[in-house]
Amino acid sequence: MTSASSPSSPPENSPILSTRALPIITASLNPATALAEDVGRIGLDIKGNDIVVEALDDPKVDGVTCHISRFDRGTLDRLMGGNWFENPSNYSIACRQTGQIKIRDIDMDEDGEVVFSQRESLIFKHVKIRRIADRKRNCLIYVAHSTQVVESSAKNSISTISLFGTGATLPAK
Repeated sequence: MTSASSPSSPPENSPILSTRALPIITASLNPATALAEDVGRIGLDIKGNDIVVEALDDPKVDGVTCHISRFDRGTLDRLMGGNWFENPSNYSIACRQTGQIKIRDIDMDEDGEVVFSQRESLIFKHVKIRRIADRKRNCLIYVAHSTQVVESSAKNSISTISLFGTGATLPAK
C-alpha cells in the first residue's frame, strides 16, 4: 500500500485536516523555505499510519537533494489515540549530490540556515532542516530536528555532503 488512495489513507478531499496539507500551509507562510515533494509512502497498519518519504532540493545549493522519512499518523490512529493534531518527532535524513553543486548566498553562521520547515502539530511543533557550513572540512551539514523538546531531548538526524572534488567552494564569511 504505497499510494495515497490505499484503504488505510483518508480520502484526498476529506474534511479532516490532513498533515499532507501542512507543508503547503507552512511554506506559504515562510516563502524562504523549500517545499518537499512526496516520493514514497509505506502503509504500516490498518490504522492508516504511514512512513512518508519526501525529497527536498536545497533552494540555495544547486545539485543537493535531501530525502526525509517521517511517520504520518493515520485518521483511525488519531481517533483512537487522541492527540489529534500531532505527529511523532521521528525523522531520518539523507542528503546527496544529485547534480553539479553550485552554492549561492548561504548563511555561514554557526547555527546555519533553515532550509525547510514543516508543522507537525497544530501549534508548537515543527520539523526543521538546517544547513550548516563546515568550512574547515569543506562540507555541508544538514540537520533535521524537532522544535519540541520531549523528555529533555530534541529528536534529530544528520547528513553531510563533502564538497571535495565537486568544484564548489563555500563563500567567504
